[in-house]
Order: sequence, then C-alpha cells, then structure tokens
Amino acid sequence: MKGYLWTQAEAPGTEPGHLRPWEAIAVDAVGNVIEFWGFKRNQGRVWALLYLRDVALTAAEIEAELSLSKGGVSMLLKDLERWGVALRVRGPQDAAWRYEAETELLKMARRVVEEREFSFIERVRADLQEARRLAEADPHTSRAMVQRLLKMEALADAMEKALKLFLRTSRLDVTHLFEVFRG
Repeated sequence: MKGYLWTQAEAPGTEPGHLRPWEAIAVDAVGNVIEFWGFKRNQGRVWALLYLRDVALTAAEIEAELSLSKGGVSMLLKDLERWGVALRVRGPQDAAWRYEAETELLKMARRVVEEREFSFIERVRADLQEARRLAEADPHTSRAMVQRLLKMEALADAMEKALKLFLRTSRLDVTHLFEVFRG
C-alpha cells in the first residue's frame, strides 16, 4: 500500500463528481486503448482515474466520477484486483474499502501478459498440434501442408520465447519470429 494522504473530497484541485477536461480526455484515451486490447473500456477508465488522481478512492467515488453504476464498478474493481492493477486498501479511519492503482507500469504489464497472453498462446499451440495430428492421419493431406502446420507451431513457440524474454529483460526480441518465416 502506497498510503494515500487525503480523501477524494480533500484532494487538491478536484471536485467530487467532476472530471477536469484533461482528466476526461486521458481517462477516455486509456479506456480506448484497453478496449482495443480486448479488455473492457471501463476497466481502463477506472484504472486511469485511480492512477491520475494518485488518491485511494471508494467505489462510490469512482461511480460518481465516471458516471457508472454501483454494480458495474463492483465488477470492474474485482476484475482489476484479479489482474493486480488495482489494490484494495483501508486506512485506520476508513469505514469503506478504497482502491488505488498499481503504479509500476512494467510490473502491471508483465502480470497481464503472463496471465492473458501465455494462456492464449498455449491454446493456439494446442489447437495447432491437434490440427497437425488430424492432418497427419488424413491420407489426403500433403507433406507440405503438415510442414506449414509445423511452421505455424514454431511461430507460436517463437512468440512465447519473445514474450518470456520481454518479461525478463524489458526488451522485445523478435529474431525468433523472423527465423520462422525464413525457414
């Protein structure tokens, strides 16, 4: 817990229930990016609000700031907590839980990539292996087709290696991907 210094009502320059114009633009921009990546737009908006304010907010404050329903905010916060991008905190004087954003962006990206992208790559790999198994059993499948399936599997392996390297070093090395296309 980073420890917040004030409540939403005491935060300098913010009036509860009203995003400043720059906040609205930034919150919506993050929401759009998150939606583009296949997540819920409002997950990005909630995280961006928490990140920009740098103040732990209650669910009710988030509802008011973003004009979201109580149930919607509850589901969004559960998702964000599960991904480790929002943290639940409670100060000694708090009656309600407050939420703050994970501020280490690389740590946050790493966690999401590990949980989401690796499971996706594993599903793709399993599907390709099953396709190859069926293709090899099909007498009408040429050796060239099986070789193409093997290349597709190699591409999935190379993507997994590139992501693992990125998570270890914060560098994205795609040379394995190019090797698959050359070979």
